[in-house]
Amino acid sequence: MDTKELLKKVRKIEIKTRRLSDHIFGGEYHSTFKGRGMTFSEVRQYQFGDDVRNIDWNVTARYSEPFVKVFEEERELTMMLVVDVSGSGLFGTRNGFKKDIITEIAATLAFSATQNNDKIGLILFSDAIELYIPPKKGRSHVLRIIRELLEFEPKSQKTDISEALSFLSKVMKKKAIVFVLSDFMAENYQRTLKITSGRHDVTGIRVFDAKEEEIPNLGMVNMLDEETGKTILVDTSSKSVRNGYAKYYRERQEYFRESFRKSGAGNLSTRVDESYVKKLLGYFKMRA
Repeated sequence: MDTKELLKKVRKIEIKTRRLSDHIFGGEYHSTFKGRGMTFSEVRQYQFGDDVRNIDWNVTARYSEPFVKVFEEERELTMMLVVDVSGSGLFGTRNGFKKDIITEIAATLAFSATQNNDKIGLILFSDAIELYIPPKKGRSHVLRIIRELLEFEPKSQKTDISEALSFLSKVMKKKAIVFVLSDFMAENYQRTLKITSGRHDVTGIRVFDAKEEEIPNLGMVNMLDEETGKTILVDTSSKSVRNGYAKYYRERQEYFRESFRKSGAGNLSTRVDESYVKKLLGYFKMRA
């Protein structure tokens, strides 16, 4: 992808996702993810309906009329986007590749965080850590994250979610809002997820394609495994083959839901041809 084409794509994603974050997600994000606490701001005269527990008795005694303390939310939050860049992201049949939808969701979340003056960081992973961008604030930083999501070429095509979560725990010592974006066609990450969720506010966003859920009966078909690079001849007319794959897919799907539920983390799933906007809004409102 040349520079001109890349900038055009970055701008296109910025326009679409920033509009969403400005008009839809900004307020929902703010109310869902609270700051670290309340800090004292000022005192003012008591007004009807104020909480009497906030009366500042020293100032009240000095001026012979009631004054209350005013507190403000201390935000200064950090969002970490942990994004799967393995080979299986390059699959899609209707509304684009899974990778494209993951990029849009990540950009929308990043602009929502920026609108609330929070820091955003990025981890791209396969079965290793492909790229780490430390958290920073600002539009230019978000645009850099979008550029990496669009053009980054991973060294490996495989997936290891546990490795990504372990790395996150090493680099993020303070509590962060963490979104893990993947198709979650993986296993053996439940234990690491539980440890990570004990320290951070974690949400898993599973992006999938309807055509992945089962294999249609097409006879003998050459199939490419994007994560191993191997092509195998599959007899899709075999009912046992189709049932075996469907069982494997359901197990990965259930493992994702159960792992996040047992870890006390949030989760949602969206198909590439569904509105991820509705899914995110529904999740934010449920959390708030």
